[in-house]
Amino acid sequence: MKVRVSVSSRAVALTLSIILVAACGTGSSSDISFDDPGVVAALASIGATDINQHIRILADDSLQGRRPGTAGYEGAIRYVETTLASLGVEPAGVGGSFRQAVPLRHSVVQPDASSLTLTSAGGVTEMSYGADFYLSPDHMRAESEVSAAVVFVGFGVSAPAFGYDDYADVDVEGKIVAYISGAPSSLPSNERAYYSSGATKSGEAIARGAVGTVSFSSPDDPRFRWENSVNRSSTGSYIWVDPAGDPRGGASQIRASASLNHPAVWALFEGSPTPLEDVFSAAASNSAQGFDLPAELTMRVATTHSPVDSDNVIAKLEGSDPDLRDEHVVYVAHVDHFGVGVAVDGDAIYNGAHDNASGTSIVLEIAKAFAALPEAPRRSVIFLFVTAEEWGLLGSDYFAANPTVPAESLVANLSLDMPFFFHPLLDIVPYGAEHSTLSRSIEAAADHLGIGIGPDPIPEQVLFIRSDHFSFVRRGVPALFIKSGFETGDPSLDGSSINANWRVDFYHTPRDEPDQGFDFEAGASHAKLNFLTGYDIAMRTERPEWNPGDFFGGVFGGQR
Repeated sequence: MKVRVSVSSRAVALTLSIILVAACGTGSSSDISFDDPGVVAALASIGATDINQHIRILADDSLQGRRPGTAGYEGAIRYVETTLASLGVEPAGVGGSFRQAVPLRHSVVQPDASSLTLTSAGGVTEMSYGADFYLSPDHMRAESEVSAAVVFVGFGVSAPAFGYDDYADVDVEGKIVAYISGAPSSLPSNERAYYSSGATKSGEAIARGAVGTVSFSSPDDPRFRWENSVNRSSTGSYIWVDPAGDPRGGASQIRASASLNHPAVWALFEGSPTPLEDVFSAAASNSAQGFDLPAELTMRVATTHSPVDSDNVIAKLEGSDPDLRDEHVVYVAHVDHFGVGVAVDGDAIYNGAHDNASGTSIVLEIAKAFAALPEAPRRSVIFLFVTAEEWGLLGSDYFAANPTVPAESLVANLSLDMPFFFHPLLDIVPYGAEHSTLSRSIEAAADHLGIGIGPDPIPEQVLFIRSDHFSFVRRGVPALFIKSGFETGDPSLDGSSINANWRVDFYHTPRDEPDQGFDFEAGASHAKLNFLTGYDIAMRTERPEWNPGDFFGGVFGGQR
């Protein structure tokens, strides 16, 4: 069956990569057939009506937006547990249960006791919290302060392997680094996403001795929503804690981290050796840059902390092969959303129907399909439903650091998060496929279902780091994050505009409710595609591997 591919050099490169990797397989899995009657029957068990029902229950107002630690989140995961039990899959949590406790710490900045002061040639300027800046909570300390000179470091990216290094000509020891959000567009899509990560940027700053960070967006950044960012920051953030009660990673030498609104950025760059307009132009042209600013910042952060109890839900289908059943393919979806927050048009419940009742519902359908097989696949399959994704991939990161099965047994991950089904599923973007031998499994599944494969159409959204699969990548586990492409099958419907408008009007707002024009048949297609992909992985004799010389395999693969 012909695979439809967008005509571009990047699409061709991806497709050739997939075909070549598949051609280099061992051939030991040539007997895997998606036309096997048992597989056909399992696929038939996946229903658009059931996905609709799951979403309506999980995104109902009664669950109050499923924020971790709330009765609404507890109600949601009880529904997930009950559904899994009805399917006959085994509990794979702690102590014979479906649950894995994830101890969290919730931290909130106290604006009245926090401040940011700029000292420059123009004098001393006291910035206004919420209008000019906001601060990240300090998860370890109740009070923290830093006063230091500021060094601008472009995007804050050091990627010498790609011929790019913003830190090449600057010394940031004991200083505050200021950087632009994002990463150079010249980097490959997923590598660009990695270097855009706040964790990657903070880690680079720490390694070079910085004591504070300041970030800001370029004026044309499509993701910039200052009011939304301030509203979200006001609800605080979470981190998981170890058995001693210490936050993951412990105390940081970064004493304060601020985000600046555009007027504050102009004030910071007053008297800069490079005008701010030229700074943004250099960033747009992917030119590395770094220089001292004639400014000093003093940042004070007051943070309140409180413990929060939450849980992951974990189920398993035991594999049938005595040699492979101790290896696990993991499906993951996050159950949480933002709970009750700032009202929009009189509605304060952030229901999260698409984000991510949809992904949770699809993984439930995938579990049903696996349970319907007359014989389990050779490898075991885990169905993981996690907490606190919206707060930094915390539930999946906790599981990846503390798996309920041996860590070395995790061979592959597939993440379902906002797969996007507002039109028929005609093409996909399989984030991660070009990095490992998982490419052959997604290619086989897409070909069987007649679904096209294309490149990332929105690399500026840095999707590869923004969902739970990345927790597994960071532990060296090859992973896939499969999203819908922009083909609609209807010349009057522009998939790109549908996606962009949804992100502006619905994403992370109370408008993300069950009745918003979902194509539930497309949701079922997502479930079937991910089921077949995971089935193929679970049936192959050969274990998934990072491709030779792959960037992510090189950075994280040594942990396996």
